Amino acid sequence: MVTLPVLAVSGLAKEIRLAAGPGVEAVGAGGDPERLARLLDARSAPAYRAVVSFGIAGGLDPALRPGDVVIATGIVSLAGRFESDPALVASLAHALSAPGSRLVQADLAGADAAVLSVAAKADLHRASGAAAVDMESHVAAAFAQRHNLPFAALRVVCDPAERALPAFAAAALTPEGEPDIRAVLGALLRGRARVRELIRLGRDSSKAFAALTRCRRALGPGLGLPAGA
Repeated sequence: MVTLPVLAVSGLAKEIRLAAGPGVEAVGAGGDPERLARLLDARSAPAYRAVVSFGIAGGLDPALRPGDVVIATGIVSLAGRFESDPALVASLAHALSAPGSRLVQADLAGADAAVLSVAAKADLHRASGAAAVDMESHVAAAFAQRHNLPFAALRVVCDPAERALPAFAAAALTPEGEPDIRAVLGALLRGRARVRELIRLGRDSSKAFAALTRCRRALGPGLGLPAGA
């Protein structure tokens, strides 16, 4: 019997490389939800047994720190609420129960544009009740719902709620999700970014990806999801 792969949906190229592996096909669109939706629509949904949003996220809950892991109970977006599959949530939580990172189960917010400022994060937290926000989970959840596939999301907090992202951050990626070095240097030269901000973001990112890497190793083939998913 052939076991179908899990479809992992990410944004950054680094997330895609980390997610991919035995039993997992990974896809991403460099932080562009519209392009991600087109990429997913071009895929054959019956070729997958589950859809998992996998990567880092911006913190909305002030209690969460860089490196904290969020397993989504659901996704809240302008398109409505998407429920996570309880069996997949339980499977992910069991696989990641070993010490290493703080693990919470809570809603994620899906956004069509980067949420950069502290005020915008606070507003979204009040409106949605979500613990963190990313730009792929709502697209992945909608795809799963359209094709009657079980859905889950695993996201690691990068920038905490009280920390704003530099204004250029949303545009500092290539379409493939790689860092756009020219955009970063241009932002520095034009005064749209400061070295101190970049250093702080780099530290947060390092903590987040270290935790995400630990999660990926703990999950193993098929992101640890049961073959019957």
